[in-house]
Formats: sequence, structure tokens, C-alpha cells
Amino acid sequence: MPFPRPRKTDSENELYEYAVGALSRRMRTVAELKRLLRPRVDSETEYGQTLVELVIRKLKDQGYLNDARYAAAYSSLRRDNEKFGRRRVITDLKVKGVHGEIIEKAIADAYENVNEEQLARNYLRRKRLVKPKDQKQTARIFRQLMRAGFSSKTIFTLLKKWDVGDETLTALEEEGE
Repeated sequence: MPFPRPRKTDSENELYEYAVGALSRRMRTVAELKRLLRPRVDSETEYGQTLVELVIRKLKDQGYLNDARYAAAYSSLRRDNEKFGRRRVITDLKVKGVHGEIIEKAIADAYENVNEEQLARNYLRRKRLVKPKDQKQTARIFRQLMRAGFSSKTIFTLLKKWDVGDETLTALEEEGE
């Protein structure tokens, strides 16, 4: 059964109430909220676009919508709870529509005193990954750590401490490039 289309409105109050309800469920970026509001108005018309911008401006002025606060909270939560590396959080924030300068500042603050190698170890422990037995498992762990946002330098440092063979590391180095 397909989802029903959202009910169109031309009322600022209805759109504002919908936006506040969406923000009460979870934090959102400006871009995410715009994507959520556009189907609710006639977005081809200038009036619909202005209505969305008006609601966004009102929410920003009231302090309900702030990309810098969102990026700071998101990056610290992903670092502490998910144990993700810096690159993964940057990618996720870009997908969510946060501006590049805001991302840089939030990441710099969140990962300022973080030892990336220790964070990668915590990630491995969280995922219950143990020392690889063969080249296939080593490659799997390497790819998983790359997806989690860790630098190849950090990954190779961990693998060397696990006494992974030099030929395996060389093969992974070529794959990582």
C-alpha cells in the first residue's frame, strides 16, 4: 500500500506547526527540513518557496534550527556512541546538507583531543572484531575500518600491531589507493 501524498497547505501557521512537530521528533538540518517542507507547499510557485523560507527563518530566529549546534551534537554523538572516525562523520554531515565551514569547525572541536588509534580500537571492540586469521579477514577488517572513517595510516598501525604479514599489508595498500 503506497503512502498517501502529503496534504498541501498555503498557510504559514500550518506549515510552521508541521515543522515544529518534525523538529520535536529529532534534530534536523536546514536542508533536511526544507526537503521535508517542500512537498507540503506548491513548491513550483514563488509563494510556496517564500513560505518555506519564511518558516525556516522563523525557526532559526527562535533558536529551534541551528546547523552549527546540529553538527556539533551529531559529531560528538557519532564519536562517543558509534566510535566513528573523522572522515565518516564529515561524509554524513555533507549528506545531511551542512555547510563545509560548519562541518570543519564541528569536527575540529569534536575530535580535538581524540587519539584516532584508540578510537579505532574502541570501534573494533564495539564491533567485536578480533585479530584476523588470514588475508581475507584482514581485508574485511581493513574495509570496515575505512568505512568507519579512519585513515589508512591508523589502520595500518593497528594491523602491524596484530602482526599481519607484509605481503598482506602491501596488497591492502594498493587497494586503499
